Amino acid sequence: MKTSDCLFCRRSKQKIIYEDEYCYVTRDSYPATELHTLIMPKRHVKDYFEMNQDELGSVHKILLLQREEIQKLDSTVEGFNIGMNCGAVAGQSVFHCHIHLMPRRKGDVENPQGGVRHAIYGKGHYKRVLKK
Repeated sequence: MKTSDCLFCRRSKQKIIYEDEYCYVTRDSYPATELHTLIMPKRHVKDYFEMNQDELGSVHKILLLQREEIQKLDSTVEGFNIGMNCGAVAGQSVFHCHIHLMPRRKGDVENPQGGVRHAIYGKGHYKRVLKK
């Protein structure tokens, strides 16, 4: 079910770069990195936890396809962050499920250690304690 007030349900406003029966793909309008990509189910669902098995399978397939496509477009891409904000307290601002695929390049931040852990201020960098 689409809702008329949902940004991602109004696909006609989006520049779709790929789609299948269940999901579609756009570049992020406010990219954190070049080629920052969004994957969204066509069905209006609030977040990842509301997707059905067909949508989950589609997202996985599309993540793999988009990773390959981005690496073809930009040979400097050496890694990716995949992220979702589920709920307002987790930072979700558009309440239509969308998965971020963010290409990463060497040197794009001073110290990438911790990756998505930086969503909680001060928790990104940590010291690993090795057990003897």
